[in-house]
Amino acid sequence: MSAPLLEFDGVSFAYQSGQPVLTGVNLRVDTGQRLAVLGPNGGGKTTLFRLAAGSLRPAAGQVAVAGTRVRHTRAGLRELRQQVQLVVQDPDDQLFSANVRQDVSFGPVNLGLPAEQVRRRCDAALAALGVLAIADRPTHLLSYGQRKRVAIAGAVAMHPRLLILDEPTAGLDPAGVETLLRTLHDLHTAGTTVVLSTHDVDLAFRWADAVAVVSDGSVRTVATADGLADGELLAAAHLVPAWAPLVHRLLDRIPDLAGARPRAAAELAVLLNGDGPDDRSPP
Repeated sequence: MSAPLLEFDGVSFAYQSGQPVLTGVNLRVDTGQRLAVLGPNGGGKTTLFRLAAGSLRPAAGQVAVAGTRVRHTRAGLRELRQQVQLVVQDPDDQLFSANVRQDVSFGPVNLGLPAEQVRRRCDAALAALGVLAIADRPTHLLSYGQRKRVAIAGAVAMHPRLLILDEPTAGLDPAGVETLLRTLHDLHTAGTTVVLSTHDVDLAFRWADAVAVVSDGSVRTVATADGLADGELLAAAHLVPAWAPLVHRLLDRIPDLAGARPRAAAELAVLLNGDGPDDRSPP
C-alpha cells in the first residue's frame, strides 16, 4: 500500500504548557480523498491545519507528507510549500500585494521560476478560480467573495498536491458557496487532493468522502454518511446531524422512493416533483 499523502502519527500540540489543544492525533489523508474537518470554534481545526502546513511544530508525534516526515528547516519547509498549501479563513490575512496578479504570482516567483512559467501558472490559477478578468484590479477593491477566490488562486498557483482550506465558505452567500463547490470539484478532478474545514454538516455530506471530527483534543475519522448521522459524535463537537442521511432513512420507508439518496436540497426537490429516485452525487 502506498504512503498516505498526509499522515499524523500520535501528534500532540499545546500553545501553553499544560493546556493541550490536540493530544495523540492520528489522521490519514489519501491521494484523491475529499476530507471535511468538523469541530467547534477553538476546538483545534486550524491548529491541525497549521501543523499540516508546517507553520507549527508538534510537541510530540510526527507529521509526514507522501511518506516523508516534515522537516522544520528552511529547506524542508520550502519543499513542503510545494506540496501542501493552506488557505486561511480570512483572505485579508493572506492578501498583501498591490493587485490580484501580483498576489497570485508571489509564490511561484519565490520558487525562482522563469517569468513565463510564473505567468502561465498565474493565469491558469486565476482562470480556475474564475477571477482572470480582475487580474489587474487592486486587491483592496475586491468584494469579500472575490478576495476568497484570489487567496485560493494564490495557493493553486503553487501546484500543490494537497490544498487545505480553513472555512472556505464562511461569509459567502449561497450562490458564492455553490460557485466555490464547483471550483473545488474541478480542482479535485484535475488531481488536487482537497481538505476543508466547515461548521456546515450538510455541506460536508454533499462534498466529502470522509469527515474528521475534532473534539476534546482528539480527531476521529469516519465515513461521511455514518458520521454525519451520528448525533452523539456530532454533539460532542457542538454540531447537529446532517439532514440528508436522516431523509434517506425516511425515504427508505416509502416503497416508491426507497433507495433514493439525494445529497442536496435541489436533488430532493427534483425527487419530490415526481422524477423518481435520484442517486446523483453533485460536486
